Amino acid sequence: MTEIEVKIKIGDPAEVRQRLLALGAKVERERSLEENTLYDFPAGLLTAKRQALRLRTVGRKAFLTFKAAPRKSRSFKVREEYETGVRSAKQTREILRGLGLKVTFAYHKHRTWLRRGRLKVCLDETPVGNYLELEGERHEITRFARTLGFRRTDFITLDYVQMIKAGTRAAPPKGS
Repeated sequence: MTEIEVKIKIGDPAEVRQRLLALGAKVERERSLEENTLYDFPAGLLTAKRQALRLRTVGRKAFLTFKAAPRKSRSFKVREEYETGVRSAKQTREILRGLGLKVTFAYHKHRTWLRRGRLKVCLDETPVGNYLELEGERHEITRFARTLGFRRTDFITLDYVQMIKAGTRAAPPKGS
């Protein structure tokens, strides 16, 4: 499926959460710790193609995700993404190792999942700051961001791995 998303740097996630709820967003999953581990072949084949293979654990649940290379877009991060739940994170790690894949990067974040209509809305607390992530159709993202007081110039298309590796703390928080 095609994923279209942006991140926006924010200040206090609790304050932004209240604003989201006031605008009709509904909580789908309360704040929880996500552990993300990226895998690649020793030669870095996935990285060279700007692809990613991620194992994410949230409590006792685990998800394996393949992300294709991002498409060209100035304001949005657009890429094919395929994700499936896996029964055992431990067994999945063994399968990946058995296929010759190695851990290339690991990070964690706290995430609160919300939804407003068809728009996925996440509040992320990461090692490089707090972010609002909006995922959906371009017009829905832009319209909702504008309702929250953000502009396209506030959109961040980097992923957390890129931001963490660069030590990025993006622009100062806005709208919080």
